Amino acid sequence: MAGDLILLAAVSLLSAFQQCHFAWLVGKSRMKHKVMPPAVTGAPEFDRTFRAQQNCVEFYPIFLTVLWTAGWFFNQELASFLGVLYVFARYKYFHGYVQSVKGRLTGFYLNLIILICLITLGAAGIVNSFLDEYLDFSIMKKLRKLF
Repeated sequence: MAGDLILLAAVSLLSAFQQCHFAWLVGKSRMKHKVMPPAVTGAPEFDRTFRAQQNCVEFYPIFLTVLWTAGWFFNQELASFLGVLYVFARYKYFHGYVQSVKGRLTGFYLNLIILICLITLGAAGIVNSFLDEYLDFSIMKKLRKLF
C-alpha cells in the first residue's frame, strides 16, 4: 500500500520543506529589516517577501488536495511530475516576487496552469472511477484497448 503512494508522499514532503524554507526566509527578512512580530509591514523588500510566503501558504491546501486527488484517481506518476513542476514554479514565484512585484508573474502563471492540469486530471479520474464503480463503464479501459 505505501509503495503505491510513494511518489505523491515524496512530492508532498518536498513541498512541505519548501514551505518551511519560505517561512525561514520571511524570518530572515524580518531580522534584516527589523520588523518585529506581530508587524507584517516594513521595508518594501520585507513586504514582498512576506506577501510571497503568504500567497504560497494560501495556495498550499489547494495544491495538496489536487495533487493527491489527481494521483489517486488518475495517475500517480503524472500527478507527481506536475507536483515537482509546481514546486519549481513556486520557487520561481517566491524569488521573483522578492526581487520585484512583476518578477512574480512567470511563476504565478505557471502555478495556475499546473493547478488547472491537476484539477482536470483529478476530475477526470473521479468521473472515470464513478462510471466504473456505478455503471460498470471505464473510459480508461476503453482508451487502453484503442492503444
